[in-house]
Amino acid sequence: MLMDSRITSERVASMNIGSSLGDLDILIIDDDASMRNMVVGYFDENGLRAGGVASGRDALHYLPQKTLRLIVLDLQLGQEDGLSLLREIRAKSDVPVIIITGNRRDEIDRIVGLELGADDYVIKPFNLRELLARVRAVLRRQEIGRVIDQKDPERGGYTFNGWRLDRRHRRLTDPNGEVVSITKGEYALLLAFLKAPRRPLSREQLLQATRIHEDVFDRSIDVQVLRLRRKLEADPASPKMIKTERGFGYIFDVPVEPY
Repeated sequence: MLMDSRITSERVASMNIGSSLGDLDILIIDDDASMRNMVVGYFDENGLRAGGVASGRDALHYLPQKTLRLIVLDLQLGQEDGLSLLREIRAKSDVPVIIITGNRRDEIDRIVGLELGADDYVIKPFNLRELLARVRAVLRRQEIGRVIDQKDPERGGYTFNGWRLDRRHRRLTDPNGEVVSITKGEYALLLAFLKAPRRPLSREQLLQATRIHEDVFDRSIDVQVLRLRRKLEADPASPKMIKTERGFGYIFDVPVEPY
């Protein structure tokens, strides 16, 4: 199903099937051994230390690894639920994840995957060069964010409607003082709103603020907003804070106080 005429099944056996799993840039999670080895070998050939595992249990073992920069996760993992594994990964780590979905009709899986914190997706059948380009794009965004953080360390924070966002620790607490878990994408989106309260922001402005890959479908920002509403709003279906500006974008319609 992988479309790259220069990578054939005969070559798989002779390809380097991965760097030591103790020292990886990229982790491939796929229960199809030939597919997994093919992708791992292609990444290794292109200068990325890659390794592969067949199950979620094995994948979670490598999350604490400090060198791990990105995960490629096939959502079709035999008896395992790939979306449940993605949810578990997000609960333990903010390492970027690119999901692979089975075909173009699996739109629900793609949307749910993005809601759960995936950074991008590819659809089978895909070209190895496309997957590599996606990986490199996500890694570039990650590096840009790291450099920005180093040049402009975050201090202080914002309060709104009893909520509090601590920028130094990237911690969101609700009006009861309980910490609410948010992904890197949700944090970037919320920060964009808090920096421009009661000012309409276009989808393009919000996409730039969250540094989403331009090839992700246009409504991806709507998915992120929905995810953030579910955490902030008492009734996400009738939002009081993040309101829709029809035909334009969104507005954060409550007072915000920086500190």
